[in-house]
Amino acid sequence: MTDTLLTPRPSQLDKPAFVAAYGDIYEHSPWVAELTWEQGLDAHHDQPAALAEAMGEVLASAPAERQLEVIRAHPDLAGKAALAGGLTDDSTREQAGAGLDQCSPEELARFERLNEAYKTKFGFPFVMAVKGSDRFAILDAFEVRLENDPAEERRTAVEQINRIARFRLEARAED
Repeated sequence: MTDTLLTPRPSQLDKPAFVAAYGDIYEHSPWVAELTWEQGLDAHHDQPAALAEAMGEVLASAPAERQLEVIRAHPDLAGKAALAGGLTDDSTREQAGAGLDQCSPEELARFERLNEAYKTKFGFPFVMAVKGSDRFAILDAFEVRLENDPAEERRTAVEQINRIARFRLEARAED
């Protein structure tokens, strides 16, 4: 994957074109792309891993409130938006890839209970990079992460969002 380049190449874009091309990598949060572009891009950033790292540093170094905005922009896993077809194309593909569109009624009820318990405790939705995972592993991760304290869980959610962004950039480079 390291020699695969993104198209359009980030280093060759002005700010509006970069944000148009990559502003949706972070769910409903184009400001991450804007700040990444403002920090400067070179040919190195035409590779998915390098751009993901630069964008990830923008989110990781953002104030907690900005991070929480990005976390809160994510849908519940196997939640009402997924069932109603209200997810972004990326989220729909990611959740389907983990089999979340094939949950039994009992599994959906468990997801709903865990989503509610998690949001009640942390004030934001559970976020997990589900690529390569399945609904059973995701449900297990819910249980484990419900034991975290709020600051630790915010950091974990940011790490997971950055993994999602990397997967999305890699998928675009493959297309």
